[in-house]
Amino acid sequence: MNTIPEIQAEIERLSEQRTELYTELSRARERGLSETVRQEIKQIDERLQALWDGHRAERARIRFGEREDIVRRARAEDRLDRAA
Repeated sequence: MNTIPEIQAEIERLSEQRTELYTELSRARERGLSETVRQEIKQIDERLQALWDGHRAERARIRFGEREDIVRRARAEDRLDRAA
């Protein structure tokens, strides 16, 4: 599992790379190479989405604890509600 600073650094690096690819895409259209660049941008977008998902999950873990603990507490609370 990556730490938040590691995830943020990777997001920053990929965002810069994507910006460069968009610039290259505008030039690639003139040379007919736009499909290759589009595929690279799509791959970066997918990776960025996964990184943001990981970032949100890590922040939630830090704030609320491990997922298993949360589920265990919720089930215990549900049992108490049903017993009352």
